[in-house]
Amino acid sequence: MYIYNSLTNQKEEFKTIEQNKVKMYVCGPTVYNYIHIGNARPVIFFDVVKRYLEHRGYEVTYVSNITDVDDKIIKSAIENNVDEQTISEQFKKAFLNDAKNLNCVDYDMNPCVTDYMQKIIGYIEKLEKLGYAYEVDGDVYFSVTKITSYGNLSNQKIENLEIGSRITNHNKKRNPLDFTLWKKTDVGIQWDSPWGKGRPGWHTECVAMINDTLGELIDIHGGGSDLKFPHHENEIAQSQAVSQTNLANYWVHNGRLMIDDEKMSKSLGNFIEIKDFLSRYNFRVLRLLMLSTHYRQPLNYTFENVENIKNDLEKLESSYKQLQYKLDLNNHLRSQWIKDAFSNNIIEEFNKAMDDDFNTANGITTLMSLVKEVNKIIRKSVYTSEELDHLLSLYYTFNLLLNIFGINFDVPKLNQEIKQLIKKREEARTNKDFVTSDAIREILLKKGINI
Repeated sequence: MYIYNSLTNQKEEFKTIEQNKVKMYVCGPTVYNYIHIGNARPVIFFDVVKRYLEHRGYEVTYVSNITDVDDKIIKSAIENNVDEQTISEQFKKAFLNDAKNLNCVDYDMNPCVTDYMQKIIGYIEKLEKLGYAYEVDGDVYFSVTKITSYGNLSNQKIENLEIGSRITNHNKKRNPLDFTLWKKTDVGIQWDSPWGKGRPGWHTECVAMINDTLGELIDIHGGGSDLKFPHHENEIAQSQAVSQTNLANYWVHNGRLMIDDEKMSKSLGNFIEIKDFLSRYNFRVLRLLMLSTHYRQPLNYTFENVENIKNDLEKLESSYKQLQYKLDLNNHLRSQWIKDAFSNNIIEEFNKAMDDDFNTANGITTLMSLVKEVNKIIRKSVYTSEELDHLLSLYYTFNLLLNIFGINFDVPKLNQEIKQLIKKREEARTNKDFVTSDAIREILLKKGINI
C-alpha cells in the first residue's frame, strides 16, 4: 500500500508504527454553525480510509477533535445573547448528527478543546520550559525560527514567510512569524493559567489532544489542504520542539470542494449545508460524489454532476436489488461466502486501486465492472447450481465494495406472497400473456419491488 505524504511530496510505502495497528487523527470542525458539503469531504474520505484499512486487516483507532472554543463561537454567543457552551453544544450535536446521516462510522474519540484545557496549558508550559515559547504581557508565542525545518510541509522557505509577514504589525512578537499559543483576553470564555486569564491558540489544541489520545507519533494525520499552513505546519513545529517528531509519519490532505468552479466557503456565501443537501438527495449521492474524484484533486460541485451521480447510484441500486431478488427467489441466500475466480479478480483489482493512494475513482470503475457482470447474469430466469453459486459470490463481493464506500443498500427479503406473484408473472410471460404480466408488475411496483 502506498500513500502520498504531503510532508515529503511523494508516495511512500505504508508502514505502521505498530504491526497491524493504525493511529489516525483528522482535524474536526469548529462548532459555531452547521457544516457545509465542503466540510464533509474530509469527513467522508477519511471514513472510507478507516473502512478500507479495516478491510485490509488493520485495527484502526480514529480520533477527530471538536474545537469548541474560538473567536467565531464567542462572536456568535454575543450576537445571540447566550453563553459559548450553548452555541458549541448545539453545533457539536448538529455535526455528529450530520456525520451519522452521511453513514460515517463512529469515531473512536471526539476530544473537545474545553475538556483538554489543563493538558493544553501543560503542553504550552513544556514549550516555555524548553525555550521554544515566550510570554509577553499575558500572551504566549512560539519561536518559529528555532525550528530549522519550519515551512517543509507547506513548501515555503522561512525567509519568504518573513518578508510576507512584515506588512502586519506584530509589536509584541520577537519575530513576525511567531504564532500564538496562549491569548490573554477579557472577552468571552477564559481560563486561569500561569500567564493569567485567557484561552489557547488554535495550533496547540490538536498537538496536545493527539499526544494524550494517541501518543507523540501517529501513523496518519489528515485534514483539508487549506490546513497545511499555518495549522499543520505549526503542529509539526510544536511536536518537533517537545517530542522531536513530525507528529505523524504520513500527512494526508484532501483537495478543496469547488461550487461551479469557485471556492466554496461561508465567507463567500456560496455554500450548501449538509442538512439542506440531505433534504433533497440521499446521503449516498454525496458520498459517491466525493469519491468520484481522487481525494487530492479539487472537486467541482455542479447540479449536473450531482444528477449524474444520482443516476449512477440508481443503476447500482437496481443491479444490487435484482441480484438479491434472484438469489432470494431461488432460496440461495446463504451466510457462507465461497469466492469464485471472478470475485477474487474484482477484489484484487479494487485493492490495487485503493492501495495506490486510496484511488476511490478507480475503485468505482472496478465496482462498475462488477455491476456489468451482474447485469449480464441476472437476465436469466433459470440457473444451474454453479450459476447460483456465482450469483452468491457476486452478491457478497458487491456488499464488500459497497460497505467500504459506505453506500450499502437496504433491500428487504422477499416474502412468500411476493414470490408467488413473481412466479405467476413469469408464467404469464412464458405464455405470452402480457396483460397479466404487466398487471402483476404494477402490483409489485406498488409494493416497492421492481423486477
